[in-house]
Parts: sequence; structure tokens; C-alpha cells
Amino acid sequence: MKSERPWILSALALLFLSLVNPPNSAALTITVGYPQLSGGSMPLWVIAKNRLDQRYGVDVKPIYIAGGAILTHSLIAGDVDIALTGGAVVGAILGGADLTYLGIGLSTYAFTVYAKPDAKDINDLRGKVFGVITKGASSDHAAIALFKRYGIRYGQDVKILYFARQGDLLASLQKGIVSAGVFSSPTTVMAKRLGFKKLVDIASFKYPYPHNAIATRKSLIRQNPELIKGFLKAYLASIKIIHEQPEFAKKALADFLGTKDPEMIDDSYQSLADLFLKVPYMPEEAIRTVLSLSDNPKAASANPKDFYDNSLLKELEDSGFVKELYSR
Repeated sequence: MKSERPWILSALALLFLSLVNPPNSAALTITVGYPQLSGGSMPLWVIAKNRLDQRYGVDVKPIYIAGGAILTHSLIAGDVDIALTGGAVVGAILGGADLTYLGIGLSTYAFTVYAKPDAKDINDLRGKVFGVITKGASSDHAAIALFKRYGIRYGQDVKILYFARQGDLLASLQKGIVSAGVFSSPTTVMAKRLGFKKLVDIASFKYPYPHNAIATRKSLIRQNPELIKGFLKAYLASIKIIHEQPEFAKKALADFLGTKDPEMIDDSYQSLADLFLKVPYMPEEAIRTVLSLSDNPKAASANPKDFYDNSLLKELEDSGFVKELYSR
């Protein structure tokens, strides 16, 4: 009788979940783009791996579109419904795009600078070529903030070369085309294995920034708010899994990164898990950071509150959804 008990308990647990969150045969499809094969997209991958979307009446389709700037253009064009992207959305809104942030992803820049072994510190990059991923996106903003911190003029004291993917940047570093670059996990593990030097961890500065933030079109919110709320519910549930069940998060990382390498998987998880907020409200300071780095003349007088909408997340929290989620 005792041997049957675990099976019975598991069956009861599944029955309870089906009653609390009955399967929705008419799930609404929502396409969600992500810009890099890095751990910053972990919540989306956890949703897909564990079918959290079905629990909340949506059918999430992850789509890889390399580079935050290109992904943002895809969002404007309607090729995706939601984009997990960075500061490029601010630039698009300044240019007249009908977009908004629904929440923050990672709460700061999740980048590390790796350089040739002979570089002693960041000042050794003066007069050298530095690599980032796409102009106007997260890694570009991270590099601008970094060099500004050390009084190095971006594009003048150091030349900037842009790439579409982390892998392309790493290959360029190997070939000596660039002397250093901004990397995210797990490409950081590969850079370390190849003998490159970790020069500075930009995340350690704790600059507020909308890295892999949740963005969508305002028109879509007006047309189908339930679709957006269904995704946000799944996103919040994925954060709970990331914080409380790392083994499930790591399985999702392994699948989407296409690797069984334990160091790469562990590094992607350990370096980023704590940066995902339980309720990821977009802070005004994160938008101010992007505006301060923008070369758009409208940025100086822009109101940060015009770039994000926390109301749907607040509605979910006020409804008791988050409390119920964490009581299970």
C-alpha cells in the first residue's frame, strides 16, 4: 500500500492543477521574439518547455530574431506580438513607434567584457576596436555606459564594431579583428575557455536598465488585453520556477541553447536567475538610463512614464494572482 502512495499523490496533484487551471482547447496564439541565444530569454524558454502558456489560455510561439534592434523592427511590423528586447524600444518610441514596455526582464545589464589576455584594464582598450551586438540595442548601451564610467569617449577613444550575434563577435575576437567585446552568458564560458580575459563585469555596477524587457504594441493591448494578460501570467509563473525549481529552468536552457554542457547551463542560470524580479514592474530609472544614452534630440525632454505601462502587471497582482501563484 505504501508503494502506491507516491503515485496517488502525484495523480491528485495533477488533478488539482487541472481543476485550478483547466486546459483551454481554444488557446490564443501569441508570437514572442527573443534576440540572442543567452540566458536572458530564460522565462520564455521555461514557458515553452513546461507548457505554462496552456495553463493560462494562450499558445506561446517563441521566435529567434537575432539582435535587439532588428527584433524591435519586427515588433513594429507585426511579425511578432511581444518582444523580449532592450533599450531599442525607447529609440523606436522616440521615433514615433506605437510601442510600450509591459515589464522589465533582467533588472540590469547582464554583460561581461572579455578581452585579449594582454589587456590589464579597461583603459588598455583606448585606440583599439571594441565589439558590441547591434547599434542602439542593449549591448551597445552597456558599452556606452561602461566607457562613460571610465571617461573613454565612445567611438573616438575606442572604435566600435557591430555584430548580429554573440558567436560572430567571439569569432572576431579569436581572429584579432576586435581587441575586446561585450558578451553574455553562455558565450562568456566559451570566451573564458578560449583563454580570453574577463576585464569587467558590467552587471556588477547595478545600472537600472530594461534588459530583455517585455515590449508590445499599444494597439494589441487595446485589441486583445486578455491575450497579453495570459502571457504575463505565464511569464510570472516562469519566474517562480526559475527562483524555486532551478532544475526545470536548466532543462529549458539546455533545450534552447542546444547544449548538454553543464558549465554553460549552470553559468547561464547562476549569473542571471537573481536578476529576474518576482513581479517585474518596469522602474522609471531604467527608462531614464536609456534616455540618457540616446542621441535622439527628443530624449532630453522625454517623460520616462510615456515609455512603459505597468497597469496589467498591477492588475494581476491586485487580483491576488501572484499571491495565489506563490501559495501553491
